[in-house]
Amino acid sequence: MIVWLNGTHGAGKTTTSALVQQLIPDSRVFDAEKIGETLMDITPGLPATDNFQHWPPWRPLVVETARRVLDYTGGTLVMPMTVLVEQYWREIASGLAQHAVPVRHFVLHADQDTLRGRIAGDTVLGPDSPFRLQYLEPYAEAARTWLHAEAEVVDTTHLTPAQVALRIAEAVKS
Repeated sequence: MIVWLNGTHGAGKTTTSALVQQLIPDSRVFDAEKIGETLMDITPGLPATDNFQHWPPWRPLVVETARRVLDYTGGTLVMPMTVLVEQYWREIASGLAQHAVPVRHFVLHADQDTLRGRIAGDTVLGPDSPFRLQYLEPYAEAARTWLHAEAEVVDTTHLTPAQVALRIAEAVKS
């Protein structure tokens, strides 16, 4: 099984994924961003883009890598990865379904003020990361139009990462 943690930057995906992994026996964290980083390392580079998810190989490589890891290890993959383009999510979800890989899709949601506050205090990319800020509106649009209907939404606005992880782990186990 895959436990996919979606949501915009600052929602708590990376922190929560490590905590979820501790709560679900026989689970591992797999960050699909590493596949994007591998594609970015190709030289000469692939066509210019502002987001590696726009490269057509990224989505099937995510599916194939996750499937192969699960075939090898069994158990559960916890995947913290923002996917805000509906077509990309559909490609990934249908690819996993073709391999009979069940997916529990969670969206970690927080209100815009909370997200801005978290991004302002970010110690990883630095305060007010332009990279993270640029995804706030695309996330809000995806949430309004399709994303929240495609997932189990966990509002992280007033919860600690440990509380969010516990909710997700309990939902997965039930």
